[in-house]
Amino acid sequence: MIVDRFSNGFHPFVLPFLIGMIFVLGYCVYGIIRILVQLPRDDRRKFLISLVTPKTAWKNVKDIFLNCLLHVKLWKRNKVLGYMHSSIAFGWFMIILLGHIEVMLFLPHRIRLFYYPIFFNFFVAETESTIQGAVLFFLMDLFLLVILSGIVLAMIKRVRSRWFGMRRTTRASLLDTIGLYSLWAIFPLRLLCESFTAHISGGSFLTLPMNWIFRQFLGNELNYLPTWWAYSIALGVFMTVLPFTRYMHIPAEMMLIPMRNAGLHILHPRKGFARVQFYSCPGCGVCIDACPMSVRKENLKDCTVYLNRQLRRGNEKRIEEISDKCLMCGKCTQVCQVEVDGPQMRLAQRSMRSYGINQHYSKLSAEDHLNRIGTAKVLYFAGCMTHLTPGIRKAVGSVLDKAGISWTMMDPEGGLCCGRPMMLAGRREQAREMARVNREIIRNSGCDILLLSCPICYKIFKDKYNLSGIYVVHHSVFFDELIHSQRLHVSRDEALKLAYHDPCELGRGCGIYDAPRSAVSAVGTLVEAAKNRNESICCGGSLGSLSLSFEKRKDITVNSLNNLKAGDPDMIVTACPLCQSTFGKYSDIPVKDIAQILDSSIRER
Repeated sequence: MIVDRFSNGFHPFVLPFLIGMIFVLGYCVYGIIRILVQLPRDDRRKFLISLVTPKTAWKNVKDIFLNCLLHVKLWKRNKVLGYMHSSIAFGWFMIILLGHIEVMLFLPHRIRLFYYPIFFNFFVAETESTIQGAVLFFLMDLFLLVILSGIVLAMIKRVRSRWFGMRRTTRASLLDTIGLYSLWAIFPLRLLCESFTAHISGGSFLTLPMNWIFRQFLGNELNYLPTWWAYSIALGVFMTVLPFTRYMHIPAEMMLIPMRNAGLHILHPRKGFARVQFYSCPGCGVCIDACPMSVRKENLKDCTVYLNRQLRRGNEKRIEEISDKCLMCGKCTQVCQVEVDGPQMRLAQRSMRSYGINQHYSKLSAEDHLNRIGTAKVLYFAGCMTHLTPGIRKAVGSVLDKAGISWTMMDPEGGLCCGRPMMLAGRREQAREMARVNREIIRNSGCDILLLSCPICYKIFKDKYNLSGIYVVHHSVFFDELIHSQRLHVSRDEALKLAYHDPCELGRGCGIYDAPRSAVSAVGTLVEAAKNRNESICCGGSLGSLSLSFEKRKDITVNSLNNLKAGDPDMIVTACPLCQSTFGKYSDIPVKDIAQILDSSIRER
C-alpha cells in the first residue's frame, strides 16, 4: 500500500520546477498564438480543420510518436545516434507517463497537482508491497537506466563525434551549453533522489541496491532533501532556458508535424510555418557533413543549421549570405531527422528581395510557337541546359525516331524557359507569367505526353504547372518504359562498367531512382557510387547558388566525381544536362547522358 507522507501534498523544493514549467508553457502558448496569427487565413483554416479530421489527426499522432519520441528516421541512418536520441526522448516520456499512472492508481486525488507525478517518490511511503507497485517501480528503474545509457552516449559524442559517424558538429552557444548540462544532470539526479528514498517510497533493481549501498556508508537516516532540490532546480533551469536554445525543437517539432501534414508551405522566411521550421531545428549538425559545400572549410557555416540559428537571432547580413550561397540540392532536408526544409527557407528569403536578373524569354506568343512546332502526341521540351548540351538533345531525338515515336519539339530554337531560374531568384510573378505561356502552348499542342530531358524542368512542369491529363515524364523513365515494352532493343556489354549519378532534382526532388538504373543496366554493368540515391552528392554546377563562384565549385565537383568512381567505372552516366556539363570539365573518364548511351547501343530490329 502506498500512502501520502505530506497531508497538503506540497514541499517548497518543487518551486524551481513549477517556475520553469509555468514559464515554458506560457512561452509555448504565446508562440503558438503568434504563429497562428502570422499564417495566411487559408493556411490557418486548413491547419485547424486538419486537427479535427480523423485521418490527419491519426497521422499526426503516429508521426509525432515515431519521429519525436522514437526518432525512426535517425535509426535508419545511424543506429547508435538513433538509440541515443530515442532512449532519452522515449525514456523521459515513459517516466512521465508511468508517474501519472502511479498517481491515478494509488493517490488519484493528487492528480490535479501536476508536479506530483514528477516527484511521486518523494511524497509517498510504501507500507506494504503491491503487485502494481512492483511492476511500476521496475519499469521506472528500467526506463531510467535506458535514459542514462543515452546520456552516456551523448557525453561521448560531445568529445568524439567521429565515433558516431559525424565529422563535424555545431558549436554550442552559452545558453545551449547551459541547457545541455542541465539536461544531462536531470537523470543522474533523479537516480540519486529515488535511490535515497527507496527504503521509504519503494524501488526496484536499480534504486534499491543503490539505497542499500548508501545506507552502509551514510547510515539509515539519509539526507535526501538536497538531492530532490538539485533535481527540481535542474528541471527548472532546463525549462527556463529551453525557448532560447536548440532544445526548443522538442515542442516546436510537435507543431511542425501537423502543419506539414496539413499541407502548409513556407511563404515568408520569418513568419508562420517558416518560424516553426527554424525553431524545430535540433542543431545537431548532421546537415553539415551532408552539404556538398562543406568540402571547403570556408563553407561550413553556410549550412542549414546555421541558417536556422541566424534566423532566430535576426542577423540579416548572414541570413542573406547563407541563402544566396546554397546550391539548393536538398540533401540537408534529406538527412535531417526533423526534415527542416532548408531550400524552401532560402527561397522564401530570396523572394523578399529584388534581384537584377533579366531572364531571356521569347517574345513570341503561344500561338506563334504552335505554328512553328506543329502538333504531336509526344511533345519534347529540351529546356535551357539541354540546348547548351546539344549532344543530349540530338540523342533524345534519335532514340525517339528509332523507337518509332511521333514527336515534335516544343522549343526547337530555345527561348522558352520552365521558370525555375526566376523562382530561385525569388521573382515569382515573372515565373508565373512564363508558366502561363508555356501551359497554353502545351495544352493547345494536343499532346498526351510531355517529355523532359532536364530534371529541373521535369520537376517544375510536374509540380507547378497543373497539367492534369498529360503524362509529364523524364526521358530516363520514358526510355526505360520503351525498353520494357520492346519498342527499343538495346545491345548490352557486360564488360562495360557504368556509374550512375542521381541528379538532385530527379532523385531527392522527385524520388526517381530505379528507372534510370534499369535503363543504364540495359547497356552495361551498373556499379554504384559510394553515396547514391537520396544521399547522392550534388555535381556542384547547380543554378541554385547565386553567389558561389566557378572556382569554388570545383572542389565540390571533384568530390562528387571521386564518390562516383568508388566502383572503378569505365564511364559516368547521368540524366541531367547540367550534371554532364559540370562533370565533363574535370572528369578523366567519359561522362554521358542516358540518352547518349542508349542511342549508341540500340540495335536494328
